[in-house]
Amino acid sequence: MLTTLVISLREFLEVFLIIGVFLGISKKLGIKREKEIILASIIGIAISFILPISVFLLGDKARAVLSEKNAELLEGYLMIFSGFFLAYVIFSLHNFFALKRSKHIISAHQKLQQNIFDISLFLTIVFFIIREGFEIALFTATTSLFSKFMENIIGLFAGFFISSILGILTFFAYLKFPIGKVFKATEYLIVILGASFVKNGLGELFEVYYDIHLSTIVPIKLMFLPEKSSFIGHFVKNIFGLEQNFSFAKLGIMAAYILIVYLVFLKKKSQKVSA
Repeated sequence: MLTTLVISLREFLEVFLIIGVFLGISKKLGIKREKEIILASIIGIAISFILPISVFLLGDKARAVLSEKNAELLEGYLMIFSGFFLAYVIFSLHNFFALKRSKHIISAHQKLQQNIFDISLFLTIVFFIIREGFEIALFTATTSLFSKFMENIIGLFAGFFISSILGILTFFAYLKFPIGKVFKATEYLIVILGASFVKNGLGELFEVYYDIHLSTIVPIKLMFLPEKSSFIGHFVKNIFGLEQNFSFAKLGIMAAYILIVYLVFLKKKSQKVSA
């Protein structure tokens, strides 16, 4: 649920930023196209919900099949794959989508500034928003296997609700929100989440193949952690990968994953920015 919440919050916030940009131009230029923009946005948002929900349904069916035989083994491999796949889609594919989106938005801005609103522009706005729904479906395709259908649905709607509040407040200038910092924070959360997935996946494989429990290798007792049954405890365990039976072996796996992600994705990104 929490994974879906973080990802949907990030993507739906982009949706409301896109809507806000078009509404702002329409209002500033006095071309009165707010109704068309809102209608296109509603259609796009509706389809953006259908895409990830379809993935959640498929994931729920697949999880039921996977749990019948070799569940721990398959879960271990899938968790490791999910950890690296998350990093890839966030730092590689998402940058590609953002670049393509920015070029189309510039073209759409020019049409609005010329007081042109034809069917192609209407469909362009719908497509912009659907693309965010596609990204949610893509980013949660593997992680949805480890959560129940209703948990994913709650995370999806919670992310939409929070992002809608932030987007509306930002549009009406009631809130000067540092959007860039929000996206950066979600990137860091997703990296830590991926590290937790890889740690849990390797833990499962070591237990199945070698009967080795990573929690027993130089254990670290994190007694300060809240109960797993509480929301905070659930958040800390599933997002940050921290648990009371933690160990230096688990910490080392998470640190190695973060280092790999940094070297492969973040270091190149920071070098491009500085250049």
